[in-house]
Amino acid sequence: MPHVEVNLQIKAPVEETWRAVTRLEDYAAYMENVESVTVKGEAHGKRLSEWSVLLKGSVLEWVEEDQLDEATRTMTFHQISGDLDRFSGYWRVDPQGGDASLVTFSVDFEIGIPLLADMLNPVAAKALRENSDQMLRAIERRLVVS
Repeated sequence: MPHVEVNLQIKAPVEETWRAVTRLEDYAAYMENVESVTVKGEAHGKRLSEWSVLLKGSVLEWVEEDQLDEATRTMTFHQISGDLDRFSGYWRVDPQGGDASLVTFSVDFEIGIPLLADMLNPVAAKALRENSDQMLRAIERRLVVS
């Protein structure tokens, strides 16, 4: 199963960074590859979110369940329904001393086309890595400008 992990140190306090990471509904306003994110419901640290993301010219759509752990500043997610066979992972924000944070995005995915997996997985992983890096840099720009 393909795995992608990206991280970025951001010069912003950990709580501000955590708030930016968990405000999914704001993503489309400042991330060019995110067309929309709609939070459908939230209770007891869990929420459902509906996503539409542009990935290398194709729109991927899915619904995921997000679990927020405020103590560790980790938001885990897993796809409930959508275009991929499997999509799950986490966002984590770690303090880096002073007013700096390390944001990590980690995801495992499965395209769901076994006969083409050897050919498609590396291409999808590269595209997902690029998109994920763009998302982290958009969070950084939002926090540094604020």
